[in-house]
Amino acid sequence: MSTVTNVINLDKIAPIFIDSKWTVTETTYTLTFPYTGEAITEVSLATRKEAEKAVQSAVSAKKDVAELPLWKRAAILNKAAELVSQRQEELATLIVYETGKTLRDAKGEVNRAVSTLRFSAEAARSLHGDMIPIDAMEGGEGRISYTIREPIGVVAAITGFNFPLLLAAHKLGPAIAGGNPVILKPAPQTPLSSLELAKIFEQSGLPQNGLQVLTGDAEVGEYLVVHPETALITFTGSSKVGKQIRQIAGYKKVLLELGSNAATVIDCGANLDLAVERCVMGSMSSVGQSCISVQRVFVHETLYEEFIDRVKDVVTGLKTGDPFSENTDVPSLISLEASERISDWIQEAVESGARLLAGGNLKDRILEPTLLADVKPDMKVSCEEIFGPVITVAPFISFVDAVNEVNNSKYGLQAGVFTNNMSHAFYSIKHIQAGGVQINEVSNFRADHMPYGGVKDSGMGKEGPKYALDEMTVPKLVGFRMI
Repeated sequence: MSTVTNVINLDKIAPIFIDSKWTVTETTYTLTFPYTGEAITEVSLATRKEAEKAVQSAVSAKKDVAELPLWKRAAILNKAAELVSQRQEELATLIVYETGKTLRDAKGEVNRAVSTLRFSAEAARSLHGDMIPIDAMEGGEGRISYTIREPIGVVAAITGFNFPLLLAAHKLGPAIAGGNPVILKPAPQTPLSSLELAKIFEQSGLPQNGLQVLTGDAEVGEYLVVHPETALITFTGSSKVGKQIRQIAGYKKVLLELGSNAATVIDCGANLDLAVERCVMGSMSSVGQSCISVQRVFVHETLYEEFIDRVKDVVTGLKTGDPFSENTDVPSLISLEASERISDWIQEAVESGARLLAGGNLKDRILEPTLLADVKPDMKVSCEEIFGPVITVAPFISFVDAVNEVNNSKYGLQAGVFTNNMSHAFYSIKHIQAGGVQINEVSNFRADHMPYGGVKDSGMGKEGPKYALDEMTVPKLVGFRMI
């Protein structure tokens, strides 16, 4: 433990942040570095008792946060962005130890968190309602009406492990822009980034009790979801948990950013150089642990063998190993259990007729980057979410068939289509069942200010500061009768 602790200056026991105080709980758990399994630190484990205190503290801050003028909300968010940027190296190193992702990817995550907070500040300054032309209806003469946007109330934000800092920024930024206090519960595997973000918002001028950070398990998350004082639940994680949240949340608003087995189509005549490069990047970056990671690739039969040969050459050239090494492309997954699950799925696919063209082995806690060809829709590597460094490929004859295969999924977050045929491009835009369609790009392109969210089992609602802000505020109608 001492080696890691000395590098990133961690507390012996990481505290939670409630009632504007750093508190060590009675029970703790051990956090480990995914690459080596080495213990990093002990982390305080919150219970319902701490969750209740966090809720009451957040409720006490509702008035102070709501009454922040828009310029002040923007100033707080911009200050937080500045502090995150200043601490890029430290925060990126922390993310590596939490997640096991490469330092290169972690630095990119920090930069994206900075952008997200700045976009949130811009959204705060632009928050406005609408003028309503009441006299468009007979009897509306002599009246003026408009809407204003008011805070929704206490926001409970539950984040996933794969982008611990960025996901927190995507929830905190719009919530604060809307004038809402927040209770943040990070994934148990990755709490440290969220705790550091709490320190940053402390320094940025957020009113007392405007942010609580609770570590904890599913019991704490469920308590926040059902608590009568939480007004909105925003969750990033598995579809299974998302469904459970929706079922128990009652009438409160729920935003769910869930899983996917994202697809990309390579049409006849597409730019193969670009498609190969982007598909490998899209499947292997962040070790494939992204909801929109390239998982299923459908390639026109005339390009199929050339595509898989070229992808194989690139995938086999990827370097595995220490996430702190500049040469490493694919480090370890979040846990050995995750790697073993995917390894089992790969073996099942091969036994059912898929061709294993690269990787597939689990060595020293690292799953090799993997390419599977001739994959069938009912194989787990196709119909379930892999969440790892695996790319699966299957051929198609007609473009309509390819779109049907994209839609042959319980998920619908984002899809990519490489084509030079404008009719095919617009056909895919109209007929693909997903929250987003990227033309001549892979499924996992995301700009942090764009609307982001899926359909079917991939969730409900939109992220992206401007769009999340709409969800996190409530329109109030104001009417004047002129007398």
